[in-house]
Amino acid sequence: MDEPQSTLPPPQLLRRQLSLRDLTISQVLCVVGASWVGVAAGVGKAETLLWIGAMLLFYLPMAASVIGLNRVMPLEGGLYAWAHRAFGDLVGFLTAWNIWFYGIAVTAAILYQIPTELAYLIGPAAARLPENRIASLLIVTALIAALSWAELRGLEIGKWIHNAGGIAMMIAFAALICLGPWAMLRHIPVHWTPLALSAPPRDLRTFALFGQMLFGALCGLEYIAILAGESKSPERTITQSVWIASPIICAMFILGTGSVAAFVPRGDINFIAPIPQTFRMALGNEGIGNFLATAAILLVEIRLLGAVSLLMTGVSRLPLAVGWDALIPAWFTRLHPRWKTPSNSILSTSALIFLLIVLANVGVQAQEAFQLLSNASLTHYQVAYLAMFAIPLLGAASLRSSLPRSLKWTSIVGLCATLFSLLISAYPFVDVVNPIAYAAKIMGTLLLSNLVAFTFYQLRMRSARRTSFVATSRS
Repeated sequence: MDEPQSTLPPPQLLRRQLSLRDLTISQVLCVVGASWVGVAAGVGKAETLLWIGAMLLFYLPMAASVIGLNRVMPLEGGLYAWAHRAFGDLVGFLTAWNIWFYGIAVTAAILYQIPTELAYLIGPAAARLPENRIASLLIVTALIAALSWAELRGLEIGKWIHNAGGIAMMIAFAALICLGPWAMLRHIPVHWTPLALSAPPRDLRTFALFGQMLFGALCGLEYIAILAGESKSPERTITQSVWIASPIICAMFILGTGSVAAFVPRGDINFIAPIPQTFRMALGNEGIGNFLATAAILLVEIRLLGAVSLLMTGVSRLPLAVGWDALIPAWFTRLHPRWKTPSNSILSTSALIFLLIVLANVGVQAQEAFQLLSNASLTHYQVAYLAMFAIPLLGAASLRSSLPRSLKWTSIVGLCATLFSLLISAYPFVDVVNPIAYAAKIMGTLLLSNLVAFTFYQLRMRSARRTSFVATSRS
């Protein structure tokens, strides 16, 4: 195992802006996605058992790992820094690469869908907006520019965007959860069972849904640790944010799914936008019902912008942390002289996201490639989690000795759950023409991406050794 070579800067170079409140709201924002309550509702009245199973097998081990590793290593870069300390340069670099790939692809995918979401929000008058490529690109460009400016200014602005997104999501879920009691009080004939405990169907589709819920719905608690160097007392506040946010997250998923299952027939659930669909089904399309449904949709859109901002913040900090360890050019580590943010990393990240969205608009083949990157992004995140759960089991002995012994056992459970989810991720839970070809493309993208990263790492290390040899020879 290659030894990590850290070139960390003095901590005072980064401004510590994030309080416990900011971290807690960001945890909810990062973990809770709007689509997963629809996915869970698709299994019928077994959703509560599936959520409980997923939380026991994955969420609790994830929370234990984040708390244990962050207490020992409250470092900017989060999971990258943990893997780098535990396994050395190569595994650290590949971990950062997989998180970065995930963040870039998901950010671009969300922004790409914004014009469609706006059309849904505005109504029939904007029905053709997604088809107008120029208008759509202008909207997305304006959003990228605004969010990039906020990122350059630092978390003193960015945290409020994150907070607005997280609070909007909690309000939307609170309204969604209240639909059931509201229907019962008004004697509306719905079968609302918020804690349904029926046995799940025993078929491959349910198996695949559970595997993808296991990771896809619940991952993300460690993401905020990327900003440990910009958090106040991160060894304490990030731990507290996990404890505070976790019951909120679990309640949102379980009770929110119950509302979707109550109002939307299982075969008609929109897996992409189940929350707006549920509000429309419950409240109708006229009068106060239409107003409330539109307001709920707007809250979900605000959440999307907050999530994009948080994702962009994370993926811009990863090159900063990796650059500190001399694994990529130091150009990425340069901080803005006034705002102390990684300006080069932020601007290059924004440019890459913009380029991906432009390419997705140039033709059918480009759109298919973009969709493939988006679909494969979650598998990259799963690979990074395998590294996280492996730290208490296989990491450097000096590091393992400083971790709680119980973390080894929870990590085994989390590792197995993540590996299972990774293997099942290639199975589509929506209809595709050729499931085998779909699986091959997903796994092929993962392997090719990491081969590119490995090749870059080898070339970078070879260049560094050559430079060191020349310098030694001259001296």
